[in-house]
Amino acid sequence: MKIKIQLKEKNRIQNGMIGLFFEDINYAADGGLYAEMLENRSFEAVKATGKACDYQTEYDGGYAWSAYPATARARLRCVTGSPLSEENPHYMRLETAQDGEGIANKAYDGIYLKKGMDYRLTFWARCVAFEAEFLFFVEKDGVRYAQGKISASAGQEETYNHFRKYEAVMEAQESVERGTFALCLSKSGIVELDFVSLFPGDAVEGIFRRDLFHMLKELRPGFLRFPGGCIVEGNTLANRYRYKDSLKPVWARKNNWNRWAVHETKEENGYEGDYSHYNQTLGLGYYEYFLLCELLGAKPLPVLNVGFACQYQSDELVDRDSAAFREFMQDGLDLIEFANGGEDTPWGAVRARMGHREPFGLTMLGIGNEQWQTEKADFFERYEIFEKAIHEKAPDIRLIGSAGPDVTSERYTKAWEFYHAHENQKNFVYAVDEHYYVKPEWLYGHVDFYDGYSRKVKVFSGEYAAHPSNGFNNPKANTLDGALSEAAFLTGVERNADVVVLASYAPLFARLGYTQWSPDMIWFDGASCYGSPSYYVQKMYACNMGDAVLDTCGGEKEAAAQGIYYSVSLAEESGDVIVKAVNSEEREQTLNLELPKEWKNCGKAQAVILTGAGRDVYNCMEEPDGAVPYEREYDALEGIAMPPLSFMVLRIKTGKG
Repeated sequence: MKIKIQLKEKNRIQNGMIGLFFEDINYAADGGLYAEMLENRSFEAVKATGKACDYQTEYDGGYAWSAYPATARARLRCVTGSPLSEENPHYMRLETAQDGEGIANKAYDGIYLKKGMDYRLTFWARCVAFEAEFLFFVEKDGVRYAQGKISASAGQEETYNHFRKYEAVMEAQESVERGTFALCLSKSGIVELDFVSLFPGDAVEGIFRRDLFHMLKELRPGFLRFPGGCIVEGNTLANRYRYKDSLKPVWARKNNWNRWAVHETKEENGYEGDYSHYNQTLGLGYYEYFLLCELLGAKPLPVLNVGFACQYQSDELVDRDSAAFREFMQDGLDLIEFANGGEDTPWGAVRARMGHREPFGLTMLGIGNEQWQTEKADFFERYEIFEKAIHEKAPDIRLIGSAGPDVTSERYTKAWEFYHAHENQKNFVYAVDEHYYVKPEWLYGHVDFYDGYSRKVKVFSGEYAAHPSNGFNNPKANTLDGALSEAAFLTGVERNADVVVLASYAPLFARLGYTQWSPDMIWFDGASCYGSPSYYVQKMYACNMGDAVLDTCGGEKEAAAQGIYYSVSLAEESGDVIVKAVNSEEREQTLNLELPKEWKNCGKAQAVILTGAGRDVYNCMEEPDGAVPYEREYDALEGIAMPPLSFMVLRIKTGKG
């Protein structure tokens, strides 16, 4: 297969085009990137059940906690009356009968400790009838792997409702998996406890789980869209993500149930799913999201609720003429001020008090998550109201619209008719968010999807993934073939970079055994993590984006007929020509690259190649290297052998940088 590369520039490529989409699904936040190791630290857990338009929650404050030891005669009660915070009014009243009794936390599937690592414990306590020591430790099968103690008199003098804050550190003497954390009283007594929290000492900024953070850092993302996803809307409006609740001290952030707690509930399971206690502490809040963007070098892209609950799960909305709707709109304006305002502004001052005096530099906002127009759901009118209000306050903010949940239905068609009706209105919409979760065959067959799009309105490929299969807890869904189809589709996205300006795979994270949606980019448990083949496709793209797409004389269709998909770009600073090519066939194929005469002296190509033993190959915790990239060098630009079922990135130095 010959690829004839010309000097002619076809399209410019948006800087930072490949980014990340983060949603708290599959325990991506609590139990994932947010490094908190304990569950239900504020004793505010609720159990969520129900079906579309009929959801219920019941308080279950003792969830994840139990008496320690199992034979203890201690009395545990979740009570309220004089709380640490009004937002989270419950706390644990512990009455022990014998020395050494206390409470233990199940911590998802148990505590993982790394030998030599420090672990930071924080808790608030009101000593009703207790004057001795608090004992804390992690044990398994009667062996204590880390432990410490702190005197009841050692709490901070600053108190809230007579709760005192205690902080201590314990070092892991040995590594252990699936251990049990316990907090006990050295002498019998009565203590009221709240916000019992444990973090690893190596958490990035004391917030983010280090191995997961570095998986993101290695992707070099151009942007981060947050906090979702359906999380933005909630299954009910009361359940929606309220970012202002996350701009308080962590112990005063109102607990919320997670809309994914009721995913796939049905009559046969009594409308109670496997993850009915999936809650949100909001420990990973908007300040932390903006900080994460800064640490990753990614532009923040928060998404606003326009007054709808999730349209898949509810018909609940607020009328756009109501005071409630004006509150939604004001939240958007206040968010801009929080991110970009000076310390002399009300919400800029909140940011400064949280520790970030300089603005975060917000440039983009999503208006609605995955909304579409219906007879009742007036999304288009709401978009216009938000657009006008936001651009009156911040004319330069780039707005992201929604094309609905797919790219095949009337919902999608109506959305594009709406945006094109405003295409001559300056700054009306920066890009329209398109979502598609499809079979690999669809992606292979639609590499030219954007070839015929109008160039007047831009596109954000905001949520996409190949779904060879799906379902709960299914790492096998992340096949090599699925990843190759995504790589093939992205060649068409890159070639159409004049219309597609942003792109992000979804979902990002999945905790093994706690996963509502498969496939996913990064899989993890309490101890470690690994990248799926799709992760490596994203990494190979994001780390090898050029500045301009180069013309290849229209050979793409001929190549696709042979199972080869490619795009070519130029990195102007280095002068590298970057060739991305997918071989979707189960046989080796050969590439012959013909460069312009000005670059005839180029004789070698550095390659990164992703491949595996078959279409259904996937990575897993036991075998994380089933399909991972490797490097090699080709001495000539002709006769480049592409392995069967492979994605290759070739970098050719021209010396023209």
